[in-house]
Amino acid sequence: MESLVAVINKLQDVFYKVNLQKSQMIRLPQIVVIGSQSSGKSSVLEAIVGRDFLPRGSGIVTRCPLILQLQHVEKGNLSLRNANDGTSDLSEWGKFEHTGSKIYTDFDEIREEIITRTEEIAGENKGISSQAISLKIFSSKVVDLTLVDLPGMTKVAVGDQPADIEAQIEKLVYRFISSENSLILAVSPANADFANSDAIKAARKVDPSGDRTLAVLTKLDIMDTGTDATEVLSGGVIPVKLGIIGVVNRSQKDIKERKSIAKAKADEAAYLQANYPELAYRNGTTYLAKQLSQILHQHIAKCLPELRERVQQSINKCQASLNSYGAKITNQSTKVFAVLSSFQKDYCSAIEGGRNVPNTNELDCGARICYITHDVFTKSLEDPGLYKKMFPVEILNVIRNIQGIHSGLFIPQSVFEQLTKIQIKELTIPSLKCIEFVHNEMKKIALSQEHYSTKNDLTRFPKLAEQINSVVMQFLENRKKATEDFVNNLFKVELGYINVRHPDFYENSLQIVKLNNLELNQYNSINGIATSGHNFRASNSKTIKPKMETNDICYEASNNDRVLTDKDIHDCKIVEHLFNTYYKIVRKNIQDMVPKSIITFMVKYVQENLLTELVGQLNKPELFDFLLTESVHIARFRQETTDYLNVLKKAEKIINDVDAIQTL
Repeated sequence: MESLVAVINKLQDVFYKVNLQKSQMIRLPQIVVIGSQSSGKSSVLEAIVGRDFLPRGSGIVTRCPLILQLQHVEKGNLSLRNANDGTSDLSEWGKFEHTGSKIYTDFDEIREEIITRTEEIAGENKGISSQAISLKIFSSKVVDLTLVDLPGMTKVAVGDQPADIEAQIEKLVYRFISSENSLILAVSPANADFANSDAIKAARKVDPSGDRTLAVLTKLDIMDTGTDATEVLSGGVIPVKLGIIGVVNRSQKDIKERKSIAKAKADEAAYLQANYPELAYRNGTTYLAKQLSQILHQHIAKCLPELRERVQQSINKCQASLNSYGAKITNQSTKVFAVLSSFQKDYCSAIEGGRNVPNTNELDCGARICYITHDVFTKSLEDPGLYKKMFPVEILNVIRNIQGIHSGLFIPQSVFEQLTKIQIKELTIPSLKCIEFVHNEMKKIALSQEHYSTKNDLTRFPKLAEQINSVVMQFLENRKKATEDFVNNLFKVELGYINVRHPDFYENSLQIVKLNNLELNQYNSINGIATSGHNFRASNSKTIKPKMETNDICYEASNNDRVLTDKDIHDCKIVEHLFNTYYKIVRKNIQDMVPKSIITFMVKYVQENLLTELVGQLNKPELFDFLLTESVHIARFRQETTDYLNVLKKAEKIINDVDAIQTL
């Protein structure tokens, strides 16, 4: 039966090319090796493998995670592993995930490839990277085991190292060891304070109870004379539930002199027997490798149910993410029409009201259009500043200018019409502003797509969204112009024919008779006219001083400098009453017709014809490829999510195969 470690190795192979942050979401059961620089990590790993293969040197040598998969293979099966390479017999070899099927039988080449790959990933400036290197080693001398070797923890940046190298390494270390599925192999040198070693402190921070920590005490042979590690190895200093195992490393002299690992293991066993006879059986590199393999098997078996559930959850999440951005397009015309149709429906719904997510903070969309065309527009028509009150002298000037050399007994109708038109023209300003406000609101609705059902499609296809907005903006601009033309025509109608037979005007004009019976002083007091005998001078900033008077009658007046007679006052009263009456009728008409015009020629017209406009301009075969180009962000997201989904499905199959075998 395939070992559980081999199963995890398969899963690590599957997740190898996936972004680290995503792969960490799955949290594979694994052993993570941590320790400070020069703590002896490399020596421990090489002793477990039984070969020299790791880069060595001063400073940080391991600058990215190294996933080391050890696979035990019986000697008789070694040649079968490389039959396709034409090699008939192999003792042991290595293989990198990033180099494909290439076989490495020379472990010096393995070391050089690690160095080369590290520089490709992390650069040549001693920086670090979270991207992992995956190395498999097949040998009859190893046990099934997988380890993740991390960069050695450091305190001070040296040479080309980044100034924040300590923080970078610490972040990387905690990212791996924080997972409950990670076992921690904390490597500490025996010639330093064990309780305060970087590895032990990091392990205790994420695993205070020590349930998933196994400590390795290296360099037992170089402790100070007269001291030993018995208390530490017995767990008397720091309680570590998975155990504390002491080892003897090869010294730098041993490495330079090419002392074999086999000889080093023999010397290690002799040293332990001589110095720690009672503890020798459960210490040393050979015991460490077997213990790690056993612990990892047990840990994997424990984690498999949770791992299966997490993989399934991730599959569901990935599938939901892909679904949110739509499936692969099989019919471009159908897709474009569907987006255009949904956009038009959402746009019209926003105007009509009744959306699922109403705004509780302020009026928006259709409600604002209603507010603008009724409340705002009505108040603007009633603004006192809009009505240009004319002084009696100004009215009299209009009368006299129209009469010319004639001194009529009656007031010409054209006087009333001229003054009325002047006043009516003032109503065009708020009317056109109302159109502008509604136009801006309709543009805002088109651009505010937060609650549109087409939101994801518009995000997915930015060029289609851009073209939709362009068509809508131009369409609205055209409707604004058409509505302005219609409203201007309304004013042309009002100005073109003054309907003195209007029922409301006719009835009110009868009050002129009553007006003739008003006391002049009452009218004068209202309009600010001072009276004296038969002379009436305009006050209210229009003071009149006659240049020459005879018998209190003014014979000469220029512009506003004239004296008003009883007839003048009488004529002014009649004209003012008439054009005020008619102005109110027109204002009432405008207050009713302008909102109707805006709703009919702009709002309703757009609602009824927008889809036709969009389809006519955009639903064209020659535009489909352009319009349905996905955004760079969405395309990248889709590809990454699809790749990750495939990885998860492969992982699910691997786990399910294990369950099927165990069931049998």
